[in-house]
Amino acid sequence: MSTTSSNELKHGLKSRHLTMISIAGVIGGALFIGSGSVIYNTGPAAFLAYAVGGFLVMLIMRMLGEMAVAHPDSGSFSTYADVAIGRWAGFTVGWLYWYFWALLMGWEAYVAGKILNEWFPMIPIWGYMLVVIISLVIVNMLDVKNYGEFEFWFALIKVVAIVLFLIIGSLAIMHLWPWGNADTQGLKHLTSQGFLPHGFPAAVTALLGVMFAYIGAEIVTVAAAESANPAKEIQKATKSVVWRIILFYVGSIFITVCLIPYNDPHLKDPTWGTYSVVLTNLGIPQARHIVNFVVLTSVLSCFNSALYTCSRMLFSLANRGDAHAIMARTGKNGSPQIGVVISCLFALLAVYLTATAKMNVYDVLMTATGTVALYVYLAISCSQLCLRKKMEAQGQTLSFKMWCFPWLTYLVIATIVGAIIIMIFEGTYRKEVCYTSLLAAIIVCMGFVAQKLHTGKNKTPH
Repeated sequence: MSTTSSNELKHGLKSRHLTMISIAGVIGGALFIGSGSVIYNTGPAAFLAYAVGGFLVMLIMRMLGEMAVAHPDSGSFSTYADVAIGRWAGFTVGWLYWYFWALLMGWEAYVAGKILNEWFPMIPIWGYMLVVIISLVIVNMLDVKNYGEFEFWFALIKVVAIVLFLIIGSLAIMHLWPWGNADTQGLKHLTSQGFLPHGFPAAVTALLGVMFAYIGAEIVTVAAAESANPAKEIQKATKSVVWRIILFYVGSIFITVCLIPYNDPHLKDPTWGTYSVVLTNLGIPQARHIVNFVVLTSVLSCFNSALYTCSRMLFSLANRGDAHAIMARTGKNGSPQIGVVISCLFALLAVYLTATAKMNVYDVLMTATGTVALYVYLAISCSQLCLRKKMEAQGQTLSFKMWCFPWLTYLVIATIVGAIIIMIFEGTYRKEVCYTSLLAAIIVCMGFVAQKLHTGKNKTPH
């Protein structure tokens, strides 16, 4: 493996790449598959949970945008937590975030393998997983523009699919769709069995599933560091996240709860997915296979972005002394190749567990990532609160600011903390909250040790 000691990333991402990366970050497989269980457990009011979660992410992206425009960095919020709160915070958020995406890659590869195996059963699931992993590792080993190009086309397929779904669904709501059954028309399912059948706590609990779906919106602030004009691209992406969330998520979920009963058993079946259920009821032939193709591109996109983000987070952590220095070494094309290889280790573990029929072990590991999104967003909010005060005290002029500072920042912090407390007492996601909190506590302890050792090394002998 040819490497250079410059430890620098290349500015190879173009504006069109970053536009699609920001879209791909918002649209994950959770929209096509995971949203069904949220609707099933919440009721028609699920679209409001997505709206509230979207509003929260909009504010978080604004805060992150403020910091990223002022100081573009491949470590993004991990670097800002380091500067604003302390070395232990940057260490904790960076490694927690890396762990989340590194684990998620294994699941994305597994879903891709299942879909491909369903179409072409002559090759086992683990065989397809291995092909996916090797192929996308090669993509991320090359110049960063290759990652951008893959994400551009992956995201384009997702956008086209969602737009078509919105058009077809809107026609059905207006009674203009000529196929399907009469039950899948109009707005009647929005209130026919109760708008919030499981009560208000269910809507609050749904926020966890919603936040899991939205995580990835922040990837563009990591990628923008490898563009020619990071500040401009970050501002552009941050401003556009609002309409993307409203159109893609809230729009899709609203159409779904209008056209089919919230308690349709297929909604909670991960082998179906939300879009498949709706389009099948609308009389579209082979809807499951069509949607599965979109889901396949979506999980490949997610794996691609996860591997990219993990390698860049390791690069940033290594440059700050919070990971082994070898992870900051880049190849001649500017890619942190060793970081790419290390980041796919969990995905290779998933291949082994699938091949030995022990994938349930992976479920336990995934449980500890359940509330990572909330903790990362909490860290972003606290970092922005501290960093904004520091920058203003230093007289630094900000070209891109968080609205109504500091009150909206306080609102986001209070909302996230309140949601975590409710999830613990309500019980549905208690295990996920506790496991993630335990993992975070362990990494925090490691962060304090790293901070102490770093401080010790920097002490001047008397």
